[in-house]
Amino acid sequence: MPKKLLITEKPSVAREFAKVLNINGENRNGYLESNEWVITWCVGHLVTMSYPEKYDENLKFWRLDTLPFLPKEYKYETIPSTERQFNIVKNLLLREDVDTIYVSTDSGREGEYIYRLVEQETGVSRKNEKKSLD
Repeated sequence: MPKKLLITEKPSVAREFAKVLNINGENRNGYLESNEWVITWCVGHLVTMSYPEKYDENLKFWRLDTLPFLPKEYKYETIPSTERQFNIVKNLLLREDVDTIYVSTDSGREGEYIYRLVEQETGVSRKNEKKSLD
């Protein structure tokens, strides 16, 4: 049976969505799951831009002669302290039985950015992504 995946920014918001949608799911490691729904969260930022030394070890220390530093392509990486939750979200996004993704991060640029970086780093296709619940 196909499932809908709802991604929030914080665990408390995920629990509130479950209440409002009357989803009586099972608590799992980093997400909730019912027959029709999987609800997970990003715990804030899971991915960040890489520091300059990831591009070139000589850029580890700031010097005027190396500024400005403008890479042709930006690099990103999982934040070590949130890597466990990143992997949970990644596995849920890539699950075969998930056919619709609801992005329910906080409204505004930062909430959108948090999810877009996760999407980018997981390589997930957009599936049937929706901005709002229908």
